[in-house]
Amino acid sequence: MSDRMSDAEKRLARIERRLESGERDVEPAWRRATQGEPRWAVTAVILVAVALQLMLPHRLAFQPYWVLPVLEMVLLAGLIAGNPRRVEPRTRWLRLLGLALMCVISLANGWSAVRLVAGLVNGTEGEDAGPLLLTGGGIWLTNVIVFALWYWEWDRGGPMARVRGHRQYADFLFVQMQSPETAPTDWEPTFLDYLYLSFTNSTAFSPTDVMPLSRWAKMLMMLQSSVSLVTVVLVVARAVNILR
Repeated sequence: MSDRMSDAEKRLARIERRLESGERDVEPAWRRATQGEPRWAVTAVILVAVALQLMLPHRLAFQPYWVLPVLEMVLLAGLIAGNPRRVEPRTRWLRLLGLALMCVISLANGWSAVRLVAGLVNGTEGEDAGPLLLTGGGIWLTNVIVFALWYWEWDRGGPMARVRGHRQYADFLFVQMQSPETAPTDWEPTFLDYLYLSFTNSTAFSPTDVMPLSRWAKMLMMLQSSVSLVTVVLVVARAVNILR
């Protein structure tokens, strides 16, 4: 009985000290409702992806070669019109528009990657090392952007759901989540964090400092590593063979 009273007194003493000092437990920003992140970063990266698609050889693009880039620009314009400054949860059609945009970018880059790999295997692509490396590099970089968009759009229900702070369990575990003392209290993952995750996964072919927690995140990272590995190995091997 005396032990229980002692524990209760200790808890009351801690509460009193916190009240007197004005301390309070602050929940991290990534777990509570916050303001939507600025749109400029994801918009700029999507424009880079469209530019890379237009610079690829037309024979590798979905025909006619300008259809998918134009469609991507139309979808992007709709997203900017709906949320010009910040990615905020306004209407359901904005999320559907964003998913449609990612699907189109994925289709365009996937088509080019398959055509390039098939051409390398059949010997119809890769006559000159320089253009081959540029083409392979463009597809590889676009692949980084594509998977960054998917990670960003699906982690904890997407950017609009993360703004509301409804889902408490993350699909990707960032360092700032494990060690909150290393970041300010208003830190939360934004698109650039997912772009970094995608880039390191494409270069290391494995997680680095961001760990996937959910099964879909693990499968998506495994798919990205596989695509990146096949693209890099075939393109570099063919280029080295040409230079010899």
